[in-house]
Amino acid sequence: MTTTQPRPTTRAPRPDDGIRQPRVISFSQKLSKWDLRFSPYLYISPFFIMFAIVGLFPIAYTAVISFMDWDLIRNEGEFIGFDQYIWILSQPHFWTALRNTFSIFLLSSVPQLVLAVFIAAVLDRNIRAKTFWRMAVLVPYVVAPIAVGLIFNAMFADQSGFINGILQAIGIGAIPWHVEPFWSHVAIATMVNYRWMGYNTLILLAAMQAVNRDFYEAATVDGAGPIRQFFSITLPSLKPTLIFVIITATIGGLQIFDEPRVFDQAGRGGSAQQWLTITLYLYDVGWGQWNFGRAAAMAWILFIIILLIGLLNLLITRTLVRDEGLRRELSKRQQRQQAKEAQRALKETQA
Repeated sequence: MTTTQPRPTTRAPRPDDGIRQPRVISFSQKLSKWDLRFSPYLYISPFFIMFAIVGLFPIAYTAVISFMDWDLIRNEGEFIGFDQYIWILSQPHFWTALRNTFSIFLLSSVPQLVLAVFIAAVLDRNIRAKTFWRMAVLVPYVVAPIAVGLIFNAMFADQSGFINGILQAIGIGAIPWHVEPFWSHVAIATMVNYRWMGYNTLILLAAMQAVNRDFYEAATVDGAGPIRQFFSITLPSLKPTLIFVIITATIGGLQIFDEPRVFDQAGRGGSAQQWLTITLYLYDVGWGQWNFGRAAAMAWILFIIILLIGLLNLLITRTLVRDEGLRRELSKRQQRQQAKEAQRALKETQA
């Protein structure tokens, strides 16, 4: 019986053999590739669009107006160069407002941040009703600024105020809160501290809770007490958060408006500009004198001051708050200790 082998089928050569055909990409594939490439930018674009509309555009528009004698009614003005800036810097009220602003800023921001760090350190420890106390420190932040101003204005009244009543009861004379510049700054700074200390406390508390607890255990083994641990571990760990809190406190402190505005009935910074701030003066020039060119120039001067003070705070904070060198040292000690314990356990096992 003979078997026949099937013949191999042969295909006639085509003219395009040996030539690589181009790959045809469909429209759906192109759309998918575009979606993968551009969709992340589309997702985040609403924020940048809104920021450009309500943020960058007003800043640029204010910069243009600051060089012009602007008429709000006609919505046009005449270019006058740096005359608006020269006029502002030559006004005694501006330098009084600048001095008052820095005085209130220092009296509010420095004690506020110190107390916020202390309270956050207390709340970070194992105390009873931690959730209650953490919520309690945030209550002043949710109170309306006008309500805070009216309450503290009544408390710091010169004749019938609650604070002067206590001082007179213990044999101390009444303090003229609305007359003396320094005491008016203290009263306004107290209002600011009341509102913002809890907010900064919770931010610092969140940063403290993010610190690795192994560092504290290693420091305890090495004999470091709570105070030593706080200055060697906690504060260096809070460096990024402290920079953020200090910069935000600087911006808010130099832009203070609500508290001095409601500290008396007139809202003009006192009869002799005892607590007149830059923002109050800016408001008076813009809406009191209807000179928006000068108000815009003053806004840019305030912006430059805040920028310079913010950079100075950044440099000081990075210098005073040491880096994580001590924490790294404690981590190395902990690693050496763990290695010794592992060797000891291995020897006991072999024995």
